[in-house]
Parts: sequence; C-alpha cells; structure tokens
Amino acid sequence: MSLFRKDPDSGRGDDDAGENGSFWQQRGFIAAVIVVGAVVVCGVVWVLAGRTGQPGAQPSTSPSVVVPSAQPTREPSVPPATPTELPSSSNSSRPTPPPPPNNSTGGCNNPKPDQAIPRLLAPPAVSWTFEGDILIPLQAAGGPATTSSTGVRSCFAHSPTGAVLAAMVMLGQVSNQQIGIEVLETRTMPGPGRAKAIAGLKQEMATPQAQVNVQFAGFKVLDYTPGRALLQIAAELENKGIGALPITMVWSHGDWRVQLQEDGSFNGQVSPDILSGLNGYVRFSGAS
Repeated sequence: MSLFRKDPDSGRGDDDAGENGSFWQQRGFIAAVIVVGAVVVCGVVWVLAGRTGQPGAQPSTSPSVVVPSAQPTREPSVPPATPTELPSSSNSSRPTPPPPPNNSTGGCNNPKPDQAIPRLLAPPAVSWTFEGDILIPLQAAGGPATTSSTGVRSCFAHSPTGAVLAAMVMLGQVSNQQIGIEVLETRTMPGPGRAKAIAGLKQEMATPQAQVNVQFAGFKVLDYTPGRALLQIAAELENKGIGALPITMVWSHGDWRVQLQEDGSFNGQVSPDILSGLNGYVRFSGAS
C-alpha cells in the first residue's frame, strides 16, 4: 500500500542501505504513518515512492542524508519508556498495565485538555503496548479513551498531544492485519485517498512480507490549530537509520483522524526526511 511515497528519481540514502536497497525502500515503516512492514502478515508495506515538489505540509528543514550507524543518544533527563506488554523473550516480571480500554474522563471526553504544544519534553504518564511488533503510546489524559470490541482505539484529546497520540496509535494499528482495514475505514477522513489506501492494503495483505523491526523514535508538531495538526513522525528501522514523514490530522466528529492524500499515501508530494539524529524532535519511544 502506497501510504508513504518517495521521489523515484531521488537517490537519498541509497548508498547507506546496502544490497537490500535504500532505507526508504525497506519494508517496514508503519502503514498509514510512519511505519510498518512487519505486520500485514507482519506488516503493511512502507512504500515510499513519492514525487518531489512543493511540500503541502511544510516538512522540516533540509534533512541530512547521513544515516547513523547506531541509535541516537537519548536525552539524559528523559528515562527510557517501558512497554506495557513485553515479548515472550523478556525476563521482566512487572509490566505496567495499560490504561483502561474505556475512559469516561480522558481523551475526547476531556472538556479542557492541555493546549500546550510539546516541543521539548515527551508527553508524561505514557505507557506503551505492542500492536503487533510496534509499540504504541497510551495516555489516560490524552487517549485513546475508547477501544472497540474488535480492538480499534479511538477518542483522543482535542489538543496537540492528543493529535500526536492519535497519529502514532493509528499508524501502529493499521499495521495489524486483523483490524487494518477497519482502522482505515474509521480512523481516516473519507475521500479518494481512503479508498485507494484500503484497496492497496487488501492487495498487500494477500502477499506475505518479510518481518522488519520498526519503532517510533520521536515527533515534531509543525503546525497546530483546533481543527488541524501537521506532524512529523520519526521512526527507526532496524538500526539502519531514522526516517520521518509528515502526517496531517483533522479534528472531525469529536476525534482526531488522519487525512490521507488523494493518492492514498500520507505524504503525497512531500518527500520523506532521512535524519542523522533527532535534533529538533521530541524523543518519544517505547523501545529502550
């Protein structure tokens, strides 16, 4: 599914990915926003085949093409997040339980959510849980406050933090082949983009994909109004580097939803960024 697009004539990052292709050609950054490859049978494909052009969402400043050989150093003042559900190989015996699946006071039920834009510090009191192989954030105050009988999470706070949480949760859930179609149907805005994304996801689900480990690394709020949030979501692909793409969130019918481009992708004309680090981004990850 072409949820992410890349300029086919661009060679950024090709020399750093080795014989398996460029960073952006690796299957993995979750589908619907940043990242998936390991989960539509383990991944929605991160097909980055976009075109260059004038960015419609004002992406971040010119990205570096240097792909780091190791994970970026975390801020010393921000302790690593702990997943709420741990893989079977983990020896931890005290995982932190996630917030209740339905919360009558948090998320979209909060009449006066904090309107501060997170620019330096990650949202507080966040727990992380696995959606397939991808860790997604949960916060009692910001959401999601509702979980459907099929597992689709919704109801996020009408705030900048709520928009960030909604984007990451949607991206993680769309990679789950059990609910990916429902996520696109209910968590994206209606239009030609949604229809194309659903058709693309159905096609991808019919083809087994190799597992690729992708995890969120951070975010940046480019612009925010009560009706729209323009975000950059960064994710790391198996220590090969960090990629970031713009995602547009729209406040509609009492919740944040993803606005897909007409071609069914998240970024359309806006070329993805290859980052040398997370300078300028809020570090936000459930992976230690």
